[in-house]
Amino acid sequence: MEFENILIDIKENIATLTINRPSKLNALNKQTIKDLHNGFKMLNEDANVKVIIVTGSGEKAFVAGADIKEFADFSIEKGTELARIGHETLFDFVQNLETPVIAAVNGFALGGGLELAMAAHFRVASLNAKMGLPEVTLGVIPGYGGTQRLPQLVGKGKAMEMILTAQMISAEEAKDYGLVNYVVDQAELLPLCEKLANKICRNSSVAISAAIKSVNANYTNCVNGYAVEIENFGLSFGTDDFKEGTTAFLEKRKPNFE
Repeated sequence: MEFENILIDIKENIATLTINRPSKLNALNKQTIKDLHNGFKMLNEDANVKVIIVTGSGEKAFVAGADIKEFADFSIEKGTELARIGHETLFDFVQNLETPVIAAVNGFALGGGLELAMAAHFRVASLNAKMGLPEVTLGVIPGYGGTQRLPQLVGKGKAMEMILTAQMISAEEAKDYGLVNYVVDQAELLPLCEKLANKICRNSSVAISAAIKSVNANYTNCVNGYAVEIENFGLSFGTDDFKEGTTAFLEKRKPNFE
């Protein structure tokens, strides 16, 4: 598959998806969102890919926001459609992907960039990373899930402060607030993400997919997350991975998940 604004590299069971618009600080435009959707979809359907790492090209930016020129003259109807399509094709799509996604935040993650990082299943940042939702400085609000995912991750009060002041926070502050899991030097960012990905690769992909679905259920309106967990827990007992995992445990050996 041909892509204009992303690069994909697969090594064994780990795929690295790089947003590649360095001259625009990897800003999200329509084509990039389309490429990301197709790239994530392709990797999710590849049985050999067990973890996806998403990052930005260069050392300045993960994604420095959306491409404002594309929507500066939009009407109410076009703005609503822009957000709806974005949620469906990328941000909700990534959050609900069966394959785990790690965001390697290698610089500025602003607006849609932070929203993409928050849609990933967890985040690792480099020391130079800066994160924020500056949309109110443009007279709009975060439209790709920022008003929902940020409070889930850092709490309502801090999310309100970040959104209403539009101020950026440092990587260390993001770690203190629970927005990112680790902060490392730029050179250590991808190696750490790959180390974490390798740990994930050793586990059951079937169980991991069910775990993602169950955790996400807790943040879905009108869904009982406990009921989803119970259902997925029960379904696990009918999988080949459960048979292999329990047999390996009883035989005191490492499991070999297909």
